Amino acid sequence: MSPLVQYAILFGLMLGTVGLVLSLYALARSIGRTRTEPAKDVPATAGSLSRDPVWIRYHARYYGYALLFLVFDMEMAYMYPWAVVYKQEGLVALLDMGVFLAILFLGLLYGWSQGALRRQ
Repeated sequence: MSPLVQYAILFGLMLGTVGLVLSLYALARSIGRTRTEPAKDVPATAGSLSRDPVWIRYHARYYGYALLFLVFDMEMAYMYPWAVVYKQEGLVALLDMGVFLAILFLGLLYGWSQGALRRQ
């Protein structure tokens, strides 16, 4: 199969997906009814009104936790496909994953040295 045919198939799938999403959205808008209620826009927690303000600022220290979570989340996202093709690729795949994990480990060491893992 030529690359042009593969791109045509990919474009057709993307176009079909966008068409399906838009048609489902249009169907939901046409069938579903919306009611305006005054209590819909009031922030509530477990059925009662919230005491605290809704728009609060989070401390900047949570930014480091979020970045560390993303690092290890991406690690898992890359390790699953790697585990599937590991037998086919052999030592090259093992070395590639070793380099990838070493870079992530350096990031973890840097975060640890900056105090990102310390409880506050």
